[in-house]
This record gives sequence, structure tokens and C-alpha cells, in this order.
Amino acid sequence: MTGRQGPALSRRSLIGAGLGISAAGLTAAGSGQAVAAGAAGAAGARPASAPARGLAFLAAAMDAYPDHGALRLAQSYTDQAGLFSTAFTYDNALAVLAHLAARTSAGLDRAKALGDALLHAQGHDPAYDDGRLRQAYNVGPYTFYDGSLQPDGFVRADGTVNVGTQFGFTGTAVGDMAWAGIALSALARRTGARRFLVGAVRIGEWIERNGRTDEPLGGFKFGVDGADQKLPFTSTEHNTDLVCLFGRLARLTGDRVWLERRGRAEAFVRRMWEPAGGFFYTGTNDGVTVNTSPVPEDTQTWTHLALGSRRHARSLDWTAAELAVTDHSGRPNSTVPAGQSYKGVTFSSASLLANEDAPIGAGQPRPDRNGVWFEGTAHLALALRDRGARGDEARARRLIASTEQAQDLLGGGQTVGGKTLPERCGVVSASSPLDTGFGFGYYPYRHTGATAWYLMAAARYNPLRA
Repeated sequence: MTGRQGPALSRRSLIGAGLGISAAGLTAAGSGQAVAAGAAGAAGARPASAPARGLAFLAAAMDAYPDHGALRLAQSYTDQAGLFSTAFTYDNALAVLAHLAARTSAGLDRAKALGDALLHAQGHDPAYDDGRLRQAYNVGPYTFYDGSLQPDGFVRADGTVNVGTQFGFTGTAVGDMAWAGIALSALARRTGARRFLVGAVRIGEWIERNGRTDEPLGGFKFGVDGADQKLPFTSTEHNTDLVCLFGRLARLTGDRVWLERRGRAEAFVRRMWEPAGGFFYTGTNDGVTVNTSPVPEDTQTWTHLALGSRRHARSLDWTAAELAVTDHSGRPNSTVPAGQSYKGVTFSSASLLANEDAPIGAGQPRPDRNGVWFEGTAHLALALRDRGARGDEARARRLIASTEQAQDLLGGGQTVGGKTLPERCGVVSASSPLDTGFGFGYYPYRHTGATAWYLMAAARYNPLRA
């Protein structure tokens, strides 16, 4: 355990698990997209802008199961990832924020629809009525690997929501809850609708009851597993999310209790700072000892987006220097098609040391140490734009251009809900299979979360500033 997450709670740890994915198959998928993109250009049609195509992917992921009701969430990954209709709470919170970042009436309508679905999940859990959201839900029918049927959409016949039990996505993580609260609070501010603020407050109160700790390092702990047992570790990422959520709740409610809670989360984050290296550690397992390895990307970029601290802004330079990668077809285990190259950052310091001679997990491909993590690349681009130091905008534009090239050329032929996606829409999680160093991998599957972060970076929309 790293203090960042436990296996039962990871929204990412099963991506590609047990599917027998081959490097050849992933490369073929990327090549297919290149062919499709070329065909589209040959037809003479004016291509939509890159952000418009990203929004088209979010819409397709949200509308994949039209026969299962208007109340819906977006499927997180394309079908090829092997998670069927899984909709992670975190990804859907990001989709809300990306739609709001678009600043269009259509985007606002989609954001409100997703927000209402999160509120329905909060109010119609099959076991709890305490304000929690689960790690993930099913949003459409499928046949599981053992042949068992999952016949329902997001809302079951009795009105309860369809929790993702077959993959074990039944726990509740503070970080996922915080992002849902951030999304709902953004909707409350944009629309003035009280229901969104009420939902965000319920999330904040659940976190206070279940996450607050008086351990020496303080902060708020990870959450609960599927059996409702509290987990022992504390995450820098999660407490960074709470700096934003609690700060927003203080502003929106006028209740100063949220300022005290924000201060507790921020104090934990600042305790994770390593001044000699200019970066933040990932957290703690026991509330006493800081975990010093691996060092992840998001604790460097999200801390800047949430705190805006000049003192800690060096974390962006550490990320840009220490986690920088270039992926191309000549690298061992790369699945990038011939002639293509991608620049960005990887997931953590451990990703750069991954064993390239062994698969990431059973039935999975071997990792590429230089695989680009596009969600994290978008984090960095947005944070650089937010900081605005000399050279930051140029660096951010290069990262965004690499991500837009990936949207154009990687992940072709993939589907959502069995339906073909619009051409060149949606950003893949990674340019090639990469090992995060936290017990799971990322793969070249189009992803709601990566696409949403790209859209926010392109729009200069900071979702973490209170």
C-alpha cells in the first residue's frame, strides 16, 4: 500500500486486467485510426476543432445506452478496455467540469444532466442513505466474463442505482467524493440551483464524518472499502481535492466550519512538501510516516491548481523535468504506430523504472517506460498556463499539441456501448501501456477522464481553484 489507494478502491487498477491484450493489437488499433483520419481528410470535409471532437466523445460516452433511461452517467472507457459499461464517479465529475468549461448552452445542459445523475446516485443507493457515492456504477447491460448477465442500466427497476459490484467498485474514496462535490458546487454556482449545493454539502459532511483523523500527520483519510471498513492511509491527492471542495463550500454556504476543514486538509498537503527536491510526496500509510516513493505526477500539478502557492510552484518544474517522456515506435514495448512520436509526462517516478521484461499484470502487456500519460500531461499543461511564468505558455501548448495528435491518431476503431465513435474523438489514457508503480497500468483506450482534462487545459479552466 502506498497511501494513495487500495486495490479495492482503485478506479484504474483493473483497466486491461485479464484481457490478454497484445502489443500488436494495440498498435493495430492506432494504425486503424490513422487510416480513418486520412480517409476523412480525403473526403474533403472540414474537420471539427480538437476541443469539439473531445466534447463529441464525452457526448457519445454519455449517450451510449439510450434504451435505459434519460437519467445517465458517461461510460468511462471504450469497450475495448474490458470494463463494459463502468462509469467511474471521478470521471463523471470531470465530465461535468469539462462541459462547464465549454461555456455553451449544450454543455450546461449536459453538465446538469450528469449532476442530476450523481444526485440520484447519492439519494438512491441500494444500501446507504448517508450522502456517499460509490466508486463506480454500471450504465448499460453486458455479459460478464463468467457468462453472467448484467441486464440493467444506471437506474434499476426499483429506482436504486446500479453499483459496479462485478468488478468490486463498491467502496467510497474521499478523492472521488471530493471531485463529485467540486462538480456539484460548480453547478450550484453556475446555475443557482439549490439541489446541487445540497448534494455537495452532503458529500462534505460524509467526508468529515468518515475521513477526519487526529493522527500526527492529520488531514482526512482515504475512505471506506466495499464492506464499509475505514481504510488506514491518507492521500496528498485527496486532501488537495478537499482544499478546493471545502473552500467552495465555505463561500457558497457562508458557514465558517468549512474553513476549518479546509485548513486541516491544506496543512496535511503542506506537510508532504519536500523542500530539498521541490515536490510533494504521495501521503502516508499510517498517519505517522511519510511515504517517500513513488512520487506521482498529480500531487505536483493539482497542488498548484488548488493552492496557487508561489512557494510550492517548483513542483511544476520538478514534474516537467523528472517525469518527462517521449514515446515513439522504436522504443521497447511501445505500441505507437511507425512514424509517430508523443511527448508528455508519465504517472510517477516508478513508471520510469518499470520492468520492461515482465507484464504489468496477469494477461497484460509489458510496459513502455516512456509511455505518455495524457491525463497527467493535461494536468501539467493546465498548471503551467495557470502559473504563467516565462516559457510556461509555450511548454503548455506543446503538451496540448501532443495530446491533440493522440486524439487524431491513437485509439481508432474503438467503441462505446457497441457503437462506433465519431472519428478522431476522445483522448486515450496512454500512448503505450505504462506501469504506474502503484499496482496498475494505463493503456491506449479512449477515456472520459483524460479527454475531460484535455478540454479543461485547452479552455484554461482550473477546476481546483475555490
